[in-house]
Amino acid sequence: MERWPEPVRGELHIFQKMEEELQARAGSPVLEYHAALVTGDLSRLELLMNEFFQDANVVFEIKKDEMEWQVKSPATFGLSGLWTLEYKRELTTPLCIAAAHGHTACVRHLLSRGADPDASPGGQGALHEACLGGHTACAQLLLQHGADPDLLSAEGLAPLHLCRTAASLGCAQALLEHGASVQRAGGAGRDTPLHVAAQRGLDEHARLYLGRGAPMDARNGRGETALSAACGAARRPDEHARRLRLCALLLRRGAAADARDEDERSPLHKACGHALPGLARLLLRHGADAGALDYGGASPLARALQTAAFAAEAASQRTVQALLNHGSPSVWPDAFPKVLKTCAPAPTVIETLFNSYPQLRVSESWREVIPEEVFQMHQAFYRSLFALAHAPRCLQHLSRCAIRKLLGKKCFHLAPLLPLPKSLQNYLLLEPEGVLY
Repeated sequence: MERWPEPVRGELHIFQKMEEELQARAGSPVLEYHAALVTGDLSRLELLMNEFFQDANVVFEIKKDEMEWQVKSPATFGLSGLWTLEYKRELTTPLCIAAAHGHTACVRHLLSRGADPDASPGGQGALHEACLGGHTACAQLLLQHGADPDLLSAEGLAPLHLCRTAASLGCAQALLEHGASVQRAGGAGRDTPLHVAAQRGLDEHARLYLGRGAPMDARNGRGETALSAACGAARRPDEHARRLRLCALLLRRGAAADARDEDERSPLHKACGHALPGLARLLLRHGADAGALDYGGASPLARALQTAAFAAEAASQRTVQALLNHGSPSVWPDAFPKVLKTCAPAPTVIETLFNSYPQLRVSESWREVIPEEVFQMHQAFYRSLFALAHAPRCLQHLSRCAIRKLLGKKCFHLAPLLPLPKSLQNYLLLEPEGVLY
């Protein structure tokens, strides 16, 4: 894969709004002051403040030139992009720097010297920085010294919106104890704190906010509820269990399982788009519509099949199986070759979908859409598929389809109640066997 060249970073200069002789130069007090704040060197900080920086509210101006990759159309210079020099200017305070790095002793000293806890020359105050870093002790100290728990940043975000990691739970608790609003929508996305927790899979944050009266089905700027935002956020595999707990909590508290966003996508659409069978089953158990269509006419099944090309095969198969067992309409028969082309590397997905039809005419031309290496890898399955081009489905399969039609949308719940061996119950529920007959 082609790699872009690394950006060339310009020299970093630090300036202070003070006398000219204290401007940043190698070995200057300004640089030492900044270093003490970043490293949390309290003794050095005290010495420098006593000698040079009696005013705790001085403003640092950090200037740097950076080379950044700018995407351009091929018509521009005949290139896909180019490096351009970007001038960046950042304003901050000693208190913001210390809070951002979690140096509680330095924060305490600066506050004792009169630092303004709400100063935010760069757009974010010290409390924002503490919450962003998950530094609970710093956040508590700032709040005890009168920091505004609902202070808005330049982007319209309150500190509670910046409680974005599991480590920030203590910060969120401290903010709420000092009167922070759990209902405030902030930023360009108009997310509430509950939306932020949902997007990040922070189940303990969500529990905390719900306990303080967070609106369950409030909508953000994209028309999403917290449940919808949780299902739509891409998370790492090791975070799936935490997201599942969060969604279960929201549903137990009354979240609407079928709430649609601005594109008419339901939480189920999003769960299926990420190939999350556990989450899909949870939503279906709470009444999500397996046949819902978004503005583009796509169903949750269509989303699951689109994902099957690059998601883990087992996850995609379980998602498709759950949808079909909860009454999802199957794919239009004439579109099956397109599904075969997309999902050929996942034969269990093809098998599950194929078995949802009582009879589907198999064409020898389908062989052309299956890559040769995929056919060879899953030869037993694909040979059994093309063998049905000249034969009807077996009576057992036709009986399965008749029973599934009778059970309808309750198939998943009723099939296990039938007086049948477990193997036949699984057969009714489209458990893959590796071959077709």
